[in-house]
Amino acid sequence: MTDRTAIKQEVGRTLLSFAEALDREDFGPKVRVGLTTLGSELEPIHLVRGAEAAVRKSPGLEVVLIGPKVDTPLETVEVNDEADMHKVMEQLLDEGKIQACVTMHYNFPIGVSTVGRVVTPGFGRDMFVATTTGTSATHRVAAMVKNALYGIITAKAMGIENPTLGVLNLDGAKQVERALKTLKGNGYGLHFSESVRSDGGSIMRGNDLLTGSADVMVTDTLTGNIMMKVFSSYTTGGSYEAMGDGYGPGIGEDQKRVVLILSRASGTPVVANALQYAASLVKGNLLNVMKDEFAKAKKAGLDEILAGLTAETKKAEAAEEKVVAPPKEIVTGSISGIEVMDIEDAVLVLWKEGIYAESGMGCTGPVVMV
Repeated sequence: MTDRTAIKQEVGRTLLSFAEALDREDFGPKVRVGLTTLGSELEPIHLVRGAEAAVRKSPGLEVVLIGPKVDTPLETVEVNDEADMHKVMEQLLDEGKIQACVTMHYNFPIGVSTVGRVVTPGFGRDMFVATTTGTSATHRVAAMVKNALYGIITAKAMGIENPTLGVLNLDGAKQVERALKTLKGNGYGLHFSESVRSDGGSIMRGNDLLTGSADVMVTDTLTGNIMMKVFSSYTTGGSYEAMGDGYGPGIGEDQKRVVLILSRASGTPVVANALQYAASLVKGNLLNVMKDEFAKAKKAGLDEILAGLTAETKKAEAAEEKVVAPPKEIVTGSISGIEVMDIEDAVLVLWKEGIYAESGMGCTGPVVMV
């Protein structure tokens, strides 16, 4: 057998092995991501098609649908009630049967908020919007400081080693910038971006939203939510979100599950992108990154900085009352329509009456869970 023949045979064996790997999707460990299918304003087929598209695009991704039985080759855990659906989702996550889940109408506790990702129209850059649903803190400036950390955590889990950060020019932006500079001066590795406007600086203008001047754009959650809706549906008239990766993962110090949020108007492309976003975060060890970054930020004085920002608020005065919480109970109901700045006071009012309650944030605003 000639050397040429041997080389041909070896090449053939290599190509065959590669083809078999393709057939098996054998590119490392599989990632199993759940997708709940109840609660959308769109027909369920839009969600299912998004899941099927994500699987086709991402070798190694397995999607588990959680909801009513539908005609699809994807694995389905059949649930027909929205409240039960989230209980099943949490159970599957806690048992390790899925590593992340994409859902909607999910109530995070106060302290947890989500980091969305959009494609900016100016230069087609990816930009993380921190944050887009939930509430990081009831104090506006403290919440935005935490949002900055949440955005950095998410960007790092997505493989950006040193993400750049900008603060949107909103009420409190200068206070946020000062607090973040203090954190940076204390040793936390934070990298500010520069505005595209001639005067520069890390306070971002509307132009910077369009160009994607920073990897992470810090904003309050309600503004971030509006930004996500505009970026994702400005080509469709608003009733169908066709662009971007959804509202992102819930980030918070005590968050133990990788749960990403969609809107009720999220269409097939956004569903597919959100599932791939979830899989990438799992591969990037989001929960470990979260733990490490919180430890670094606390070492640089995060808690003291936040305490300084909130020291003069009525929340600090309410805390001095030392209201004792009743015994903890499972909360299944919710009371909505309460202003976010009053949400913790609402919980204390119930505690004083011996009623156990928790604060939370749903897709439509703050809730007291009872």
